[in-house]
Amino acid sequence: MLVLGFTAIDFTWILLSLFFLLAFCLHVFLSHTSAKCAQSRVCELFQDLIRYGKTKNSQRPSYVRMCDVPKRWFSHFYVVSVVWNGLLITVSLQTALLGRDLPLWLSNTLGFLTDSSAAAWKGVPLCTVVAQVLLWAHSVRRLVECTRVSVFSRGVIHTVQYAFGLGYYILLGLTLLCVRGPQQHQGPPVLWALVGASCSSSGPLCSSTAASCCWHTCGEVQTLEHGLPRGGWFERVSCPHYFAELLIYLSVGVVLGGGALTWWLVVLYVLFNQALAAQLCHEFYHSTFQHYPRQRRAFLPFLF
Repeated sequence: MLVLGFTAIDFTWILLSLFFLLAFCLHVFLSHTSAKCAQSRVCELFQDLIRYGKTKNSQRPSYVRMCDVPKRWFSHFYVVSVVWNGLLITVSLQTALLGRDLPLWLSNTLGFLTDSSAAAWKGVPLCTVVAQVLLWAHSVRRLVECTRVSVFSRGVIHTVQYAFGLGYYILLGLTLLCVRGPQQHQGPPVLWALVGASCSSSGPLCSSTAASCCWHTCGEVQTLEHGLPRGGWFERVSCPHYFAELLIYLSVGVVLGGGALTWWLVVLYVLFNQALAAQLCHEFYHSTFQHYPRQRRAFLPFLF
C-alpha cells in the first residue's frame, strides 16, 4: 500500500538514510561532549557499531570484542554482489533481448517492494541493464581490489555491519529493477555509463595509493601500520574512494533517466553513509599524523 506516494522500497531507503544521518549528527555531538559522557557504555556501543577497521579504538572493552569479525571479510560482500547481481543481469538480458517474462519469484518480489501487481513487471528497459552492468563491474573491481591490492591489518568489523553488508547488495540489485516502470524516461545510458566507469576506475588508483604505504618496493608487505597517502585525489580529500563511490551512484541515476525517485533515495543513503565513514577516517588521520595537510577535506572536495 502506497503511503504519501512512497512504496515499501522507498521507505526502506528513507529509513536507512535517516539512520546514517542521525548517526553522523550524534557522532559529531558526542565528539564535543565531556569525556565522561563519551566513555559511557551506551556511547561505547554506539561508537563500536559505526566504526570499523582502523577507526576502531584498539583499547576497546572485552564485551564489545565478542562481536568482531576480520575486516578482510569485506570481500564476502562483493562475492555476494557479483553472484547475485550477475544472476539478475542474466534474467534482465533474457527479458530485454529475448522478450521472456521475469521469473515468477522475481516479479512477485518486485510487486511486493513497489506495492504493485506481479503482472506489471513484464520487461526490463535497456538503460536498466546498462546500470546493472555498471554496478556489477564495480563489484568485480572491488572484489579484485580486496583480494589483490588491499593490505588488511588486524582491523575488524562488527557482526551487525557484516550482516548488513551481505544484505545490502541483494537489496541494491532488487532496487535497481524496482526503479524501472512505465514513467521511466530513457536517458543517454552510454555516455553516463562511461562517466560511471571513469569514476569506478579511479577507485583502484585510490586503493593502490593507500596500499602503497604498506608495500615495499620489492613487492612484499613492509608494514601493517597505516601510512599517510599522498597524490591524486588524496590531495583534496581524505577518502577519495568514498567520493568516487558517490559519483558512481550519481551516474547510475542519470543512466536511469534522472527521474527515478527510488534511485535518488539510494544516492541519499550513500551520501550519508559515506559521509559518516569519511568523517571517522578524517579524524583518524588527524589524530595519527601530526602534520596532516590542512587543505584536505573529509569527503567532498572544497566542501566537507
